[in-house]
Amino acid sequence: MPKPFQFNASDVTVEKRETVFQGFFRMDKLWLTHPRFDGRDMPTFTRELFVRGDATCVLPYDPERDEVVLLEQFRLGALGRNQSPWLLELVAGMNEDGESPEDVAQREGQEEAGLSFSRLDKICDYLVSPGGTTEMIHLYCGQVSTAEAGGVFGMEHEHEDILSHVVSAEECFAMIADGRINNAAAIIAIQWLQLNRDRLRREWRA
Repeated sequence: MPKPFQFNASDVTVEKRETVFQGFFRMDKLWLTHPRFDGRDMPTFTRELFVRGDATCVLPYDPERDEVVLLEQFRLGALGRNQSPWLLELVAGMNEDGESPEDVAQREGQEEAGLSFSRLDKICDYLVSPGGTTEMIHLYCGQVSTAEAGGVFGMEHEHEDILSHVVSAEECFAMIADGRINNAAAIIAIQWLQLNRDRLRREWRA
């Protein structure tokens, strides 16, 4: 049996690429071909690609109080479903040119929740939906104190309206189990916390 990853980016031929929409985000149309697993070449086909920069997301966790901070805000993509479009999410923001993910984490922690992270543990990097968008998420868990956390935050000129909640780790886990939290970054980070919680409480409190 062949092993995975026999092809790489150099095996893809982009015959043509054009921007079909440019607004808050960008949409490109590509004409491309690539080898098939059976040895033939794929006939030229087209795909639309949502061009979006990378982002950084952080789950704020207080190992002393065993609490997390979750942010509630309106999300257009959830509108029209059988749920509230106000979601519980992580601290998050788009990576700007020249910024490291850690820089973004600290900037967004201040802007969205009034938090500073005393340490950041890398969880993973993951592609959000690689069938249609370029976006990569850099995911972290960040150490904070929740003693004075909570309140309303956000950059008004960016039309942000964010309510910061302090939630026990156990309640956070329950919200994953019953579907109250149903966005990918939060699910991945909170499940990672379930697996690493005891270690973090030992190491971060040392």
